[in-house]
Amino acid sequence: MKRLAQLIATVGGVGYLRPAPGTWGSLAALPLGWVIHVIGGFPLMLIAVVATFLKGLWATRVMTKGAQDHDPSEIVIDEVAGQLIALLPLSYAAWNMDLDIARLWPGWIAAFVLFRLFDITKPWLVGWADRRDDAMGVMLDDVIAGVFAAIGVIVLAGLAHGVMGL
Repeated sequence: MKRLAQLIATVGGVGYLRPAPGTWGSLAALPLGWVIHVIGGFPLMLIAVVATFLKGLWATRVMTKGAQDHDPSEIVIDEVAGQLIALLPLSYAAWNMDLDIARLWPGWIAAFVLFRLFDITKPWLVGWADRRDDAMGVMLDDVIAGVFAAIGVIVLAGLAHGVMGL
């Protein structure tokens, strides 16, 4: 059971990459998100977000049980969950308008940069969740960072397509 938790929490070992394992975890989520969207569109992306959160919470609890460090750097499933959330507006737009999601590449860059920004700086609710010092906090801070990034993606898309007419 511990080995399965380790595989999930480290996203198959991605969490052991250095430097910046969280960034590697976020990068690993990008092709994963693309495949999920191509296979099942926005509905499957939503299911994937929930499934990633739930399996991540379980794996993080197993990995940190009895440990001094409640958020070891090799646990990156939380980054995958948050990054997938940041990609949700792109998945919805592509699914709703029947577009190739790859055409929305500027949004992918924005989702990645904004998610990393919120995950690293931990503003407001992200920091609150991170201070929980438990498995739920490990997962929740990245979920909130993902929501903030998704909102940022929507705002930037509105500016680009609405205000600037691109």
